[in-house]
Amino acid sequence: MACDPQADVLILAPTNIRRLSLLAGFSLLLFLITASTYGSLGVVLPAMIGELGWSFEKAFLGFSVLGVFTGASSWLPAILIRRIGVRGTLLLGSAVLSAGLLGFAGSESIARYYVGAALCGIGFQMAALIPGTHVLSALYRKRALPFGIYFTFGSLGGVAGPWMALAIMGGSDNDWRLYWLVQAVLACVVGAVCAAMVGGSKWLAQAAHDVDVEVEQEAREAPADARIHRTSHEWTVQAALRTPQFYVLVAAYFTHLLTGVTVASVSVSHIGEIGVAAGMAAAAAAAIGAKMLSLESLMQTVARLGGGLIGDSIDPKWLLVGAQAMLVAGLLALASATTVPLMLLYAVGTGVGFGLTVLAVTVLLLNYYGRRSNLELFSLTCLVGAVSAAGPFIAGAMRDRLGGFAPTFQLFAAVIAVVFVAALFMRPPVPPADMVDVPD
Repeated sequence: MACDPQADVLILAPTNIRRLSLLAGFSLLLFLITASTYGSLGVVLPAMIGELGWSFEKAFLGFSVLGVFTGASSWLPAILIRRIGVRGTLLLGSAVLSAGLLGFAGSESIARYYVGAALCGIGFQMAALIPGTHVLSALYRKRALPFGIYFTFGSLGGVAGPWMALAIMGGSDNDWRLYWLVQAVLACVVGAVCAAMVGGSKWLAQAAHDVDVEVEQEAREAPADARIHRTSHEWTVQAALRTPQFYVLVAAYFTHLLTGVTVASVSVSHIGEIGVAAGMAAAAAAAIGAKMLSLESLMQTVARLGGGLIGDSIDPKWLLVGAQAMLVAGLLALASATTVPLMLLYAVGTGVGFGLTVLAVTVLLLNYYGRRSNLELFSLTCLVGAVSAAGPFIAGAMRDRLGGFAPTFQLFAAVIAVVFVAALFMRPPVPPADMVDVPD
């Protein structure tokens, strides 16, 4: 019985087995990288501080170094992929990440720790989001579900990271150096396996060409009022940068990062402060804040998986609009989270909003501008991560001057509300008159 090449169902043909293997491999790599950096650094730091005698201020500055270098290095993977291919970029990125983790393991001075954080940030971009989304977009015609699975594993890495750290350190007399050594080895091994599965550029280029032809054919045959817009053109970077839609998507990506890093950094302290002011014991207030932060992480995971399941059935624009609305509601609830319903609204709102935004932005970039320039466009979008790292600093500065964190959350909610309105009225970009269609 002949197979329909346009069928959406994945059959167990060799090409599809390889696609599924790559989705699994990249998902595992993102899980591991997230777990070993953002997911566990905060858990391991107290042991490092206790042994090395650092101040908390200097130690937690490593988070800012990690965030700044993750965002600021987003241009590098695009250049490397164009020059040495995905396989070479993955191998180099895994090596850089491992070097950063080894820097953590060998930390004797604060300078070496900062260098390790910087290398982990650079390695994160080189081995995680940018090559992962580049390969998956080349393999799948309908991308919401594979992207949803991919980003879901990233969220799970954030959930599992603290448990991994506690398990290894708990079984080795609190040996934090051993934990970083284990993570460095795992990063090398999983990165090498992913690189081997990608193989040479010829197979990936052919798979990408086949997907491009299918997407272009579907876009041409779609009615003018199609539910989901997919461009039948391949935009250049310069043409995309001249459209307001690109900057709406960049702004949305920025707001989700700004919310995520700020909530993760100060929400527990904020809930503790307002809980004590309302007559609650300090320890109980802090415990509630920690539980709400865990619930928020869980909601990120649920949102990304759920968004992947429905992202090819509805316009991802509405996922983005809904995500921005949830962020606004979550931040406003967090600003005055003195009751259980408000705390739940904060956790669900910021968690779902954070989880859905990255998925919606990633899919919309591909739907609006095509795949061939997506590597550069997504890299430019990720650059805002460096700026979003200022969120905790802004929160701290406003706390010192205004006496609490609530004004920060209200300010950020107002900024996101502007992006919400822009996304609500956003329409697909119109290709320039001189732009050619995707070649067959």
